Amino acid sequence: MKGEIDMVKVVEIALGDVVKLKKGHPCGANEWEITKLGMDIGMTCVGCGRKVRLMRYDFDRRFRGYIKRYHEEHPPEALTDES
Repeated sequence: MKGEIDMVKVVEIALGDVVKLKKGHPCGANEWEITKLGMDIGMTCVGCGRKVRLMRYDFDRRFRGYIKRYHEEHPPEALTDES
């Protein structure tokens, strides 16, 4: 149908995650560290350090997978009861 909007699944990401996108960066790397979340996604190229931002919709369409999940390498510390 004309005017129909493509439904793209919203990808669950966290600050510090390293992800792979549809196309690699011109430097040759295809690993991006997530540095900002919100309406747009801030990312830093792991290969050269270049910082870019993508609108959330564009990020969700280009996302191809996780390379590292931040929360798996840095598990939250257990809460301690000091009573």
